Amino acid sequence: MTSILLTGGAGYIGSHTYISLLEAGYTPVILDNFANSHPAVLERLQAITGRPAVCERGDVLDTPWVEEVLRRHRIGGVVHFAGDKAVGESVAKPLKYYRNNLGGAVSLMQAMENAGCGTLVFSSSATVYGDPQSVPIAEDAARSHTNPYGHTKLVIEDMLAAQRVAQPDWKVAVLRYFNPVGAHPSGLIGEDPSGIPNNLMPFITQVALGQRPHLQVFGSDYPTPDGTGVRDYIHVCDLAEGHVAALKVLLESGRSLSVNLGTGQGHSVLEVVRAFEAASSRPVPFQLVPRRPGDVANVYADPRLAQELLGWRATRTLAQMCADAWRWQSRNPTGYRTA
Repeated sequence: MTSILLTGGAGYIGSHTYISLLEAGYTPVILDNFANSHPAVLERLQAITGRPAVCERGDVLDTPWVEEVLRRHRIGGVVHFAGDKAVGESVAKPLKYYRNNLGGAVSLMQAMENAGCGTLVFSSSATVYGDPQSVPIAEDAARSHTNPYGHTKLVIEDMLAAQRVAQPDWKVAVLRYFNPVGAHPSGLIGEDPSGIPNNLMPFITQVALGQRPHLQVFGSDYPTPDGTGVRDYIHVCDLAEGHVAALKVLLESGRSLSVNLGTGQGHSVLEVVRAFEAASSRPVPFQLVPRRPGDVANVYADPRLAQELLGWRATRTLAQMCADAWRWQSRNPTGYRTA
């Protein structure tokens, strides 16, 4: 079985991808410094899969150590999740994001080159489309950025393109995804943000638990059916399976690609609130407040290329996303800190 390195593999998306890789017959190896994750994830993964999770604890910025890990485990491919991901924090602390995200990518790629491993799936983001001119967003849409986080994703995409020119034997998949939500159906792993959540779903779940008094809905006068912003929410398990599908294409066909991973369907903030109330049988009080600067009315994917190139499409519904998110949060009200 091919060994696959998951940088940031103990995080939200990484931990779900770990399970999908095992189910697909790969041998995943987690590399994580636990700056944005919790070691209890490893115990939860063992409970779900029935086997100990293999984890190398350290920093992707340590190039010689990463190279040693690649060689020792005879890694055949890498899925790169490691990095900082909060848009607001990136505006307040841009140097942290450029150092960790860009520096981490350079370090990883150098270690891979040194170790003779040229197969990489990169966790990119729809933020590389900036403020899109039209929706649904296809892969040939103009790229831009509106914050340092998005800038790091865009620059890493360009770094990977340059590396493929310099090293034509490299095989790279760039996956641009939209709004991951939900959790593993076991309720054992899920999204565990530190502090005030930056994303809609964990904020909703905390309001439903009574940990926060209400949800703030930013903007109610957008040109959308109910006036609130519309986004493409994708179940994290669908997203994990998309990474595995991309990896399989790289390993079997050697064809590099850049694709969107989304559902192709937008849901408004109030639509998500109503769906979550139905799934949890809990009220989610909310307040309508003015728009945030930089927010746009509609952002959702055109996912057809992923289905064409990967044979993948998202299958889980908004109701499933909400039910799984509630199962995780209600059983783990303080996240992994209950472990």
